[in-house]
Amino acid sequence: MSIDFTSEQQQIISSVKHITERFDDDYWLQRDHDGKFPEDFCQAIADSGYMGIAMPQEYGGAGLGITEAALLMQGISESGAGNGGVSSVSIGIFGLNPVVKYGTPEQKQRMLPRIIQRKDIACFGVTEPDAGLDTTRLKTRAVRKGDRYFIHGQKIWISTAQVANKILLIARTTEATDASRPVDGLSLFFTDLDKTKVDVRAIEKMGRKCVDSNELFFDGMEVPVEDRIGEEGQGFRYLLHGINPERILISAGLVGLGRAALRRASEYAKQRVVFGRPIGQNQAIQHPLAQNWAELEAANLMAFRAAQLYDRGEDCGALANASKYLAGEATFSACTNAVMTHGGMGYAKEYHVERYMRECMIHRIAPITPHLALCYIAERVLGLPKSY
Repeated sequence: MSIDFTSEQQQIISSVKHITERFDDDYWLQRDHDGKFPEDFCQAIADSGYMGIAMPQEYGGAGLGITEAALLMQGISESGAGNGGVSSVSIGIFGLNPVVKYGTPEQKQRMLPRIIQRKDIACFGVTEPDAGLDTTRLKTRAVRKGDRYFIHGQKIWISTAQVANKILLIARTTEATDASRPVDGLSLFFTDLDKTKVDVRAIEKMGRKCVDSNELFFDGMEVPVEDRIGEEGQGFRYLLHGINPERILISAGLVGLGRAALRRASEYAKQRVVFGRPIGQNQAIQHPLAQNWAELEAANLMAFRAAQLYDRGEDCGALANASKYLAGEATFSACTNAVMTHGGMGYAKEYHVERYMRECMIHRIAPITPHLALCYIAERVLGLPKSY
């Protein structure tokens, strides 16, 4: 097994670095201060052809794999953009995977090119206040009347809904009590986010200020039948096919953020002189940072091995969950140690590491917590009984 990158993949790494140099740490520090959505950054990614990196060429995409998309996400994050940069473009990079796999040719032609060109901006409407990670318990209803569905219900932690004009939405078309199994009766839609029928309320949060998170309240939003993806009642199964790629890309992005934190910590440790010597000469500083490097590289190997398997069409569930777990923990440790290495100055925004630490928390928690990732491995790999 090898995850050596091809010349084409190396070119992607170089190209992404060239793009992100125009959006340095100071750019993202300013976005963290003013909360302005980084649309100029998103447009630069789209103009470079990377928004459709993993989408079919016939619809304007590059037709590449999850490995290449992971390199893109990692390059963005590692530049210092962190989770703000990754989350601003993530729905356009991989969020429409269900449309690619299950949409009709007409839907793909109508939906994908506009996302790739940044003419449309989408958000991802899954999570609900009372359901959390138990997606089969979703309550938002889509009631069909003629050739339209009417949406009522609530979603939470929906990123980019303030700027989005489209939504990939899952809603219940059959009551759970009437469905043969909990996974049945959920349908998937990609449609207009009609804000005259949806109340979008921003959530003040810990990090990633420039990419909004929201509560959505649906009050009869209309969805044409032709905006339903695939068969009615099969939406949850369609979403499952996007879970592993999502975990892989998030893992790669987390490693990038951890590397950015480690880079800043190492540079500061070389320059900061206390008691007549650089603090990086002390093993109490060296060892935690060296451990962080080893943990990040191990997580990176796991993430790109999972990407390799996915692109081959092989089962990658265990590795995708393991990479998400390892990357989340390694990056949290690296970001924490970066702050501690800076001492008091690590608490100052101008050194950036406190922003990294705040942003790493988002994907340590979501889209799956470290605890549930371990539950998956315990059940699916070790054969232990289900614990929840």
